[in-house]
Amino acid sequence: MNKISTICICGGGGLGTVCAGVFLSKGLTVNILTGHPTDWSREILVTDLNNHLFSGKLNDVSSDPNIVIKDADLILMTIPGFLIEKTLHDIKPFLKKDAVVGSVVGSTGFFFFAHKILGESHTLFAFQRVPYIARTQEYGHSGKLLGYKPLLKASIENCSNPRELANILESLFNTPIELLENFYEVSLTNSNPILHTGRLYSLWNDYRGELLSKQSLFYEEWDDYASELIIAMDREFQNLLTVLGIRRNAIPNLLDYYESNDAKSLTAKLRSIPAFKGIGSPMKKSGNGWIPDFNSRYFTEDFPFGLRFIRDIALTRNIKCEVIEKVLEWGLSKIHDSRSGTLNKQ
Repeated sequence: MNKISTICICGGGGLGTVCAGVFLSKGLTVNILTGHPTDWSREILVTDLNNHLFSGKLNDVSSDPNIVIKDADLILMTIPGFLIEKTLHDIKPFLKKDAVVGSVVGSTGFFFFAHKILGESHTLFAFQRVPYIARTQEYGHSGKLLGYKPLLKASIENCSNPRELANILESLFNTPIELLENFYEVSLTNSNPILHTGRLYSLWNDYRGELLSKQSLFYEEWDDYASELIIAMDREFQNLLTVLGIRRNAIPNLLDYYESNDAKSLTAKLRSIPAFKGIGSPMKKSGNGWIPDFNSRYFTEDFPFGLRFIRDIALTRNIKCEVIEKVLEWGLSKIHDSRSGTLNKQ
């Protein structure tokens, strides 16, 4: 495999900014493909919780894929699920023959779309979970790296030496990488598609458009009802993995992953994780109160480009997923009502 020296990051949110800072600090050439190029500074500053600074100067920032893609050895998608299909179509004509195309997370449909659009023409990779907990500090200028992962699990396809690429990715992200056996092991996850959607349902399943007094905290105010719900959803999810023949523990159940044994201990764990402190629920100000933001990525990403993939594959295998179905249909209905303007008329 050729050396990775030029990277194009597609997307300019928190993860895109943080990855740019980390890669620049290693002396790599970094380009950004974004719909808002004029909002970007060439100098990127990223700090972690230990006040370690990652910084450097971007090579190119553009909305034109021809400018930022053509010389890239590696293309990294840090974009929401609804943009993946279009972005793959947009960049395909400009990809170098040996370019590697990957995503910071596989659970928003990356492999499903890449198989259809790129086929076997390029090496593909995606992680089971995002490599960092990241936030934008100032858009196009700076970000915060709020948490590292002790291990990244990845799926790599169309590659003659997957371990060699994994070693390169380990160096890029400063994190050990375990290779998984197939793309299902990163495309289907109980992380955000279950963790987020179950919590959202527990918060607002009976919401009818009223003003709320404050913005709730997503994790620090987590309750046992949310834990019971995601445990039930995860049980259905694990049934699907068994039918698909995915290795036991390739995707740990949520109780094991969060070192818990029941809903009560899971609640305590999620409330206590330092990197989750201060994260508000997806809400926005409205007059003298607050309302849920059904157009936030918690909704527009995790329901139609996360939980839906799980439900759809379960249906093809005749796996019952009544709790997942209930939560999914609720979330999709809230997105639809919000976009059609009917929510506040209920």
